[in-house]
Amino acid sequence: MKNRKALIISISGYFLTKDEKKLFTSKIKPWGIILFKRNIKDFTQTKKLIESIKKLTNDKNYPVLVDQEGGDVTRLPSLNNKKTFSQKFFGDLYTIDKSLAFQVYKKYIDNLCDDLHFLGFNINTVPVLDLSQKNTHKIIVNRSYSSDKTTIKSLGKFCINKFEKKKIFTVIKHIPGHGCANADSHIRLPEVNKSYSKLMKEDFNCFKEIKSKFAMTAHIKLNKIDKDNVVTFSNKIIKDIIRKKIGFKGILISDDISMKALKYDITTNAIKSLKAGCNIALYCAGKYSESKKLLLKVPELDSFTRKKTSEFYNQLR
Repeated sequence: MKNRKALIISISGYFLTKDEKKLFTSKIKPWGIILFKRNIKDFTQTKKLIESIKKLTNDKNYPVLVDQEGGDVTRLPSLNNKKTFSQKFFGDLYTIDKSLAFQVYKKYIDNLCDDLHFLGFNINTVPVLDLSQKNTHKIIVNRSYSSDKTTIKSLGKFCINKFEKKKIFTVIKHIPGHGCANADSHIRLPEVNKSYSKLMKEDFNCFKEIKSKFAMTAHIKLNKIDKDNVVTFSNKIIKDIIRKKIGFKGILISDDISMKALKYDITTNAIKSLKAGCNIALYCAGKYSESKKLLLKVPELDSFTRKKTSEFYNQLR
């Protein structure tokens, strides 16, 4: 893990440009890459793209992420068109028939994992463990399993277990909970005035005892806990809530540092997230100039992240 920066980058199109190739062949490399719809045309193209990245890095287990939740967040529409199967779909089915829900969910995950394996992905940014509430913004509603904590935790644990058995690893999100927010963090910073006790009992509880290799932060501000900082920039929330109260022990990834909920330039956003306690900064806008700048500015992986990454690699073997 030497010479790996604490950064996940993204690219512009279906194939690596000449400049983008340099990001993976220089002495200092990003920890991993995430692909989006703009990078995924069909099976052949996607497989070739991922193979080229792994060849350039000389790493068959190089972390390649996708955000394939199903429902509204579907990055593989032409490959694995499962838009009907949102997390809410499985949550609703669970309330009607738990046994049937698990059967259908297992088949869905097995099918998806077969496709992800074939293409070369090894991390999927699921499940969403946000608690659906009366004021939950529509950006989250269909992505949440339920308004019931037990349903969320039961399906969340099932999801992680089934993906890991297929050697596709998961990123729980948006820790410590985005369901309490009534704004879209892609557009602006959501501010939450819910009390600490209610957050602990409701939103935060959904993430407790959930064992995933990775988690992604929520770009929200919890005014009753840290009125000055968004979660991603809050050492207090990351250290005291995410690490201690919730007990998350894996690699903590920021949500996208190019989202408008964060008010600084991308380099400052990345540095602030890492200083606050995130282990890796996530950059999703796909601009070469910004990826290059970030690689120069962000630090290398710390010892904790190197150790956890080695554990991840060992499980891929």
